[in-house]
Amino acid sequence: MKPKTKKPVSPQRAAHQVRIIGGQWKRSLLSVIDAEGLRPTPDRVRETTFNWINHLFDAHWSPITCLDLFAGSGALGFEAASRGAAQVVMVESHTPAFKQLEQVKTKLQANQCQLVRGDAAKVIANVAAQGQKFDLIFLDPPFEQGWLEKILPACKEIIHPKSCVYVESEFALDPESPEENMQALLSGWQLIRADKAGSVYFHILQRSI
Repeated sequence: MKPKTKKPVSPQRAAHQVRIIGGQWKRSLLSVIDAEGLRPTPDRVRETTFNWINHLFDAHWSPITCLDLFAGSGALGFEAASRGAAQVVMVESHTPAFKQLEQVKTKLQANQCQLVRGDAAKVIANVAAQGQKFDLIFLDPPFEQGWLEKILPACKEIIHPKSCVYVESEFALDPESPEENMQALLSGWQLIRADKAGSVYFHILQRSI
């Protein structure tokens, strides 16, 4: 379940809906359940993010496998699927949100999407044990609960070399920071792109080893 921190939303749309930006389901609206703290990534942030990713992949989505670890509304995972990703594994622990993801998957006939109800850390452990690796990971965890510090290092075990992680956080990921905690968090990662929308920072990191 998403935290109480609110993200800015598009002024053109009520907070209970987001839209798919591009691909085969372009302009499709996704309903967002009315749950305290649920904060889907705003349309304009996703548009910027997927422009970055599209450039990194040379718009070649067909071989790409994705993992959306805190799926929430599904806006990130379904966006990747809409653009042609080969596989999108979407993880969500909150039961009402998970049921909403099931409904959206059925509506879109998104057969390339695999929905997993469970804890993100446990899913990573299971994926690592199976030796599975992904090309792109979406990491939009609850804020101020220590999830990023726990999950980002673990992502190194389940991603291909030179592949990417999208990270949303309540603080900037700064490789130039002298703080030891920041250096440890970003160890093994290269910051490719970063921006800020309201109080939310969003980044593209590339596995550097």
